[in-house]
Amino acid sequence: MGERLQKILSQAGVASRRAAEALIREGRVTLNNEVVVKLGTVADPLRDEIRLDGKLVTREETILYLMLNKPAGYVTTMSDPQGRPIVTDLLVGVKHRVYPVGRLDYDSEGLLLFTNDGTMAHRLMHPSYQVPRTYRVKLRGVIADKDLRAIADGLLLDDGPFKPLNMTVEKVNRKSTWLLITIHEGRSRIIRRVFEKFNYFVLRLIRIRFGRLELGDLPVGRYRYLKKAELLMPQPCNE
Repeated sequence: MGERLQKILSQAGVASRRAAEALIREGRVTLNNEVVVKLGTVADPLRDEIRLDGKLVTREETILYLMLNKPAGYVTTMSDPQGRPIVTDLLVGVKHRVYPVGRLDYDSEGLLLFTNDGTMAHRLMHPSYQVPRTYRVKLRGVIADKDLRAIADGLLLDDGPFKPLNMTVEKVNRKSTWLLITIHEGRSRIIRRVFEKFNYFVLRLIRIRFGRLELGDLPVGRYRYLKKAELLMPQPCNE
């Protein structure tokens, strides 16, 4: 039975369905040695030869979910033209291809999910599902109460409005402030950009919770396997 190419690519763990559509439009996908650029093209993954950038795409027989405690100094990509360490270097012993769910900046740390379940990855990342993420943030200096109130009330960034779900001061030192902040979106460098707008420099950014998953005492640079039940398939927000 045939299925749409973007669905096959997603189920193979290559990318989310939306990202797979972009790959097709870019002419990077071939079906039986013919370049496909038309969305909606149907193929049989058991009979047809499907390739991405010349590499054979096959379904993953084993669906995996992993949680990594990402150290700073790693990029959340599958390769890096600058030769920097990549997060998959830390997945020693994982025999199946898995892909990061979203990103953490090069300098950011903490909970990073991996899977080859494209549907789950899409639901965890898509804004309509509003999956919360909680971060510990260390700022240089002591943040003013008025700035905390302004951020908590919401503000406008270059790429749209921002308002945290929750934000609390965890600890104040003479030269730094630790905060806990929960958001439900994954726009690029969004937390860093929020504090930069108020002239605060983020010294450390550590994701400690994603949805119902908590980083806990997982050592830095180590990973563990997850059960699908730990993630719980999120449902879209009706708001």
